[in-house]
Amino acid sequence: MTILPTDFRFSQGSLQDYVDCRRRFELRYLWRLAWPAVETEPILESERHMQAGQAFHRLIQQHLLGLPVERLTQMATSFAFTGQELPRWWANYLSSASRTLGLEQLPDPAVQQEVETTLSASLAGYRLLAKYDAILRLPGDPPAKFIIVDWKTSRNRPPRAWLAGRLQTRLYPSLLVAAGAFLNDKQPIDPAQVEMIFWFSEYPDNPERFAYSESQYNQDRDYLTGLMAEIESLGESEFYLTDQVKRCEFCTYRSLCERGVSAGRLNQLPDELSGAGEAGFSLDFDQIAEVEF
Repeated sequence: MTILPTDFRFSQGSLQDYVDCRRRFELRYLWRLAWPAVETEPILESERHMQAGQAFHRLIQQHLLGLPVERLTQMATSFAFTGQELPRWWANYLSSASRTLGLEQLPDPAVQQEVETTLSASLAGYRLLAKYDAILRLPGDPPAKFIIVDWKTSRNRPPRAWLAGRLQTRLYPSLLVAAGAFLNDKQPIDPAQVEMIFWFSEYPDNPERFAYSESQYNQDRDYLTGLMAEIESLGESEFYLTDQVKRCEFCTYRSLCERGVSAGRLNQLPDELSGAGEAGFSLDFDQIAEVEF
């Protein structure tokens, strides 16, 4: 039986790691092993793309919090390390994000917004958390509509079927329904009020939308509960390596697992890893209030 750390909380990242490779979950979250290896080559280009993604998320955060567009645009063009990607992404955001989200403008004074916010809840005795790029509450007559927005800076636009199967697409709406009553005048959120939108900086007019429902919410609760129970039930010898060997090229643990030494090339990065960790975050778990499902 797996002994999880006492402060452990499942996230879309840890659950996705488990689904992709049980061994990586064990090394990263149970052993908490930091392994000195790069994920992609060339290193400088990979690092620059990651920094550009982080800067883009900060620009949007500051814009939604009310900083002037002119000042942020100047910042977007002054970050020398990001090359031309950041100014292009920022221009795409300003020209199309509000329209593709169905809003008059961003920020919209009629829309309640939570930016870079974290929700945590307990499901069947397991602890879950998620950090959201933005949660927008659109006024209704009633009920209000909640839009979860995730800003993606990946180079490729993954297909809808692939996105639908990601843990993020399943966890984020279900956790908002479970823990978001404080955003809804302390009233429970109906799953039908929720929609999740992935907005792609390289494909600004082609977002991906996922409406939510009661049946999907129930399916996601069962799936997440089963996945966490499965992890807890495993013995030490059951955290086996993925049979998708291509993924190992982009994993820092590849040499430890004897799956190669050289990192994969950035231009060959699979869709499921493109943009991974682009925003990054650090959480003080003691500061996150818990809500029971």
